[in-house]
Amino acid sequence: MKYFFLTEGWKVGRVWGVQGEWNSLAWRREPEIERLKVSIAESDEILWLYRVEDAVIMVEVKPEDVGAGAQNIGQVMLKRLMSAEQVIDRLGASEAVCQISRGSLL
Repeated sequence: MKYFFLTEGWKVGRVWGVQGEWNSLAWRREPEIERLKVSIAESDEILWLYRVEDAVIMVEVKPEDVGAGAQNIGQVMLKRLMSAEQVIDRLGASEAVCQISRGSLL
């Protein structure tokens, strides 16, 4: 598995695998991308941890709302996805917040 952090209010766009841009018809499925219930609070932003399958090599992310705050950035390409060890190192260096399934924060 691979991982990346994504600012709250952003969403995943296109996805690339080893054979190029993900083609759901050819693969007969969507790529496995899951937002986990772990986030980091940093500089007044919430960064959510996402898990993706190993076949994914690059992810396009973009703001959900094209209005306020997003006028300067249209999209970002994430080319260096993280390993589990890198995520643990990042969480250890930050103020981590874990969301429990009932929606409360610890």
